[in-house]
Amino acid sequence: MWDEHTIRRMLQDVAKGERSVDEALSRLRAMPVENLGFARLDHHRSLRQGFTEVVYCASKTPDQVAQIVQRLAEAHGRVLGTRASPAHYEAAKKLLPELNYHELARAIWYEREPRKRRDGVVLMAAGTADLPVTEEAGLTLEIMGHAPHRLYDVGVSGIHRVLDELPVIQSANVIVAVAGMEGALPSVVGGLVSCPVIAVPTSVGYGTGLNGIAALLGMLNSCASGMGVVNIDNGFGAGCLAARINALAYAKEKD
Repeated sequence: MWDEHTIRRMLQDVAKGERSVDEALSRLRAMPVENLGFARLDHHRSLRQGFTEVVYCASKTPDQVAQIVQRLAEAHGRVLGTRASPAHYEAAKKLLPELNYHELARAIWYEREPRKRRDGVVLMAAGTADLPVTEEAGLTLEIMGHAPHRLYDVGVSGIHRVLDELPVIQSANVIVAVAGMEGALPSVVGGLVSCPVIAVPTSVGYGTGLNGIAALLGMLNSCASGMGVVNIDNGFGAGCLAARINALAYAKEKD
């Protein structure tokens, strides 16, 4: 598994005389990019960004996804594939029997050694129809080592549902707020908390919702400060950003 922890441990072994310089050099000599012909796998991404390369499965064939997932899992001990269909899962599972599939989040994942997960992230969905995108964010957070507190069906059409959860949302290091329709939830939440809020517009809504464009524009024009917006239906992007923010919060606590 090529991550910072593995490299650090190997260098410590060299320093203590438990591993030879030549042995460590042989391992480090491994090429950072593996060429499969149809894909080039970035095996050093975890060293730069803290997590293995993630596979976007849509538009890839089941066989392509299967080969990519197998190699990433073998090299790193964990893998995440987003926008995966049952066909992608079935093909990849033949090569990696331990692979998991989250039907609602449309994601496949594998962890050889699950890490201890950190609290601090609150994950909010305005409506039940927003759950596929919200769960994509939730699964992303979990495999990246975080334990999001989920608050579902807390849309602004019943504002008391948000206000009832004030102690929870005001104790968060970062909040991911997912909403379709007019996309008002992140703005409401942003006015109630001091932590960063990641707004996720979804394509849920009727005609003039324009497949999420109305929610996106509403969030981009929010008067709530401290809020950032990701692309329409981009639960993965929101989860990844929240994971980095929460990790920084924990690192600051150690200092």
